[in-house]
Amino acid sequence: MPLDTAGRQPLAPDTPDALTDIVRAAAADGTPLDLMGSGTRRALGRPVTANARTVSLRGLSGVREYSPTELYITVGAGTPVAEVTAALAEKGQGLLFEPPDLCALLGSTGQPTIGGAVATGFAGPARIAGGGIRDSLIGVELVTGRAEAIRSGGKVMKNVTGYDLTKLMIGAFGTLGALTEVTFKVLPTPRRTATLAVRGLADAQARELMSLALASPYEVTGAAHLPAGLAARCGVAQLADGASTLLRLGGFAESIDYRVGELTDHLDTSAQIDVLDDAASATVWTGVRDVRPLAGAESRAPDRAVWRISVKPTDGPEVVARLADLAPDALYDWGGGLVWLAVDAGSDAAAPAVRAAAGAAGGTAMLVRAPDGVRATVPFQAPPAGALAAVVARLREAFDPAGVLNPGRLYPET
Repeated sequence: MPLDTAGRQPLAPDTPDALTDIVRAAAADGTPLDLMGSGTRRALGRPVTANARTVSLRGLSGVREYSPTELYITVGAGTPVAEVTAALAEKGQGLLFEPPDLCALLGSTGQPTIGGAVATGFAGPARIAGGGIRDSLIGVELVTGRAEAIRSGGKVMKNVTGYDLTKLMIGAFGTLGALTEVTFKVLPTPRRTATLAVRGLADAQARELMSLALASPYEVTGAAHLPAGLAARCGVAQLADGASTLLRLGGFAESIDYRVGELTDHLDTSAQIDVLDDAASATVWTGVRDVRPLAGAESRAPDRAVWRISVKPTDGPEVVARLADLAPDALYDWGGGLVWLAVDAGSDAAAPAVRAAAGAAGGTAMLVRAPDGVRATVPFQAPPAGALAAVVARLREAFDPAGVLNPGRLYPET
């Protein structure tokens, strides 16, 4: 477990009461707390204010309640994602949002925790069909910066009592509360998966093809495009040469062959189409989910900064084209609505150009990977302005008036 900046071992509460005591003491003397699970995402976001005391939530782990028939699971926030997915897999179920493992991309080690998945808010390729974390998370328990233990939500989707504080925790990076327990809706996983890999398309052609596939009745559960040079980095021999546009189908085994054939005819393209089997599909979509094509030595990591750009799917290729002078590597997910972009880090990760290109398309850009010096000076994401800034400030005041929870992680502290 990593030491903090003062060389101290992290505090490691193993009960919500112990965590509450830590937060109460920190709020009383103004000690900033750097919250983490296994530490795999510590390079994501801005560095927490210097001299913070690290608190590991890894001890708050384990499956607390799981009902395969009622389709929910409750686990400690420090539980590894792999442990959660393994427990669900025994019953043929899974998390709809496919939580990514960004260890390779961020250069970290360890097992990502489920609480970290909620705190960072990232979702994998299935988001385009099954929704993001906000569509699966139905309950949380947390400790606020006031040292108050709060429960929000429940174990059924129709829980509407009180304010929906659950959704506020998604993507808050621990700045509103330290998660101790989370409850998710779960669903059966596909019995079989197949992927159509359409070869050799340019970015704009791939956008049109993905849009056509997603609008079809054949239940596409993933749509991604890897330009030439990136497809080969997903570990599937069939994709070793040229660009690949990937369309995933999942469901009962009996329906897959039929839907593969029908979708192939529906696409009406002269491009070569390869059909990947279950094993190859799993490999390539894990690569897309975890952004592995931009993680290894082939992508000149860590000298390349990585941006996560969210735009309308129809605008993804144009955003990348506006940045052609930066010689970017781009991976398109969610039918083109999510663009992972690698550029030379330099002194500012090309932030003005990247944010201008995303903003011109009505999108947003988040700096996911960069050297520490760049992370400390370039905003992780554009700070809120106007009415939104006032709402954020009021939320921080309500949940953490002393500003002790992950200060500086999202925005520079003033």
